[in-house]
This record gives sequence, structure tokens and C-alpha cells, in this order.
Amino acid sequence: MRQQKGFSLIELLIVVAIILIIAAIAIPNLMRARMSANESSAVGSVRSINTAEVSYNAAYSDIGFSSALANLGGTAGAACTPSSATGCFIDGSLSSGTKSGYTFTVNLGSAGAGTPQNSYAVDAAPVILNQTGGRFFCSFEDAVVRSSTVTLGTTCTAVTPALQ
Repeated sequence: MRQQKGFSLIELLIVVAIILIIAAIAIPNLMRARMSANESSAVGSVRSINTAEVSYNAAYSDIGFSSALANLGGTAGAACTPSSATGCFIDGSLSSGTKSGYTFTVNLGSAGAGTPQNSYAVDAAPVILNQTGGRFFCSFEDAVVRSSTVTLGTTCTAVTPALQ
């Protein structure tokens, strides 16, 4: 009787089927873990923006709170010189408006466009809903981070009662 070397076609197909079953189980869990990590990063970034707004308000009290995210940070990868246009309070990647699958915006608060500006609102939205994140986040002067599973059509202050 001759001795066989290697694997038969059936054995290889069984191994491939087992690998596909394991991948089908693991990939959704990996995507959920990635979304959760992006959401945690977004909450941390909103908190950083809140701290930067308070610092900006203290440093430039004649202006008040910043009305643009770019005013809170510098250019990504470049040396930052503090001024009212580039406060250097947050990193350049966050001041560009996109970080870890979320886009961030800073809007004037409910008080309007007075000088000094005494209110602001921070909004964070996933770049691709249910892929980079599943929740929207917002905050304003009270520095409480709020979340919602529906799109925030207006700034945080206008939809606060509807948030979770």
C-alpha cells in the first residue's frame, strides 16, 4: 500500500469552512469594538474642546469663546504660536475638524454673535453613521457631554431636552 503525503481536497475544504465561520463571528465584534473606541475618542475630544474653549475665553476675554474650531488649535504638524487666530489649546488634527471617525464643529451658542461671545456649542457626528460611530455628541458652556442616536439638526443648546 502506498503512503499518502499532504491533505485531501475534503480536508482542505473543511479547514477553509472553519476559518470562514470563525471570521463571520469575529468581524462584526471587531467592528463594534472599533465603533466603541471611536465613540470614546469622540467624547474625549469633546471634553478637550470644552477645556480649550474655557482656556480661550480666559486668555482672550475681549473676544470671549471661540466661534471656530481652527481658533482653538494650530496647523497639524507645524509649530504653534498662540494668538486669537490659533490658540494652541488643542492639537492640529482635532482643530482640523476630523479625528477618529468623527467630525467636530464649534458653533455660536444661543446668545448670538455678540462681543465678547458668551456661549458656544460643540457638535460631534460620525463620518459614516453605524460604521465609524453610532451616536452623536454635543456640549456647551456647562461642559456636560450629551449623546443622541439621531442626527442633531441644530446646535446642542436647541435640542438639549431631546438628548439621552
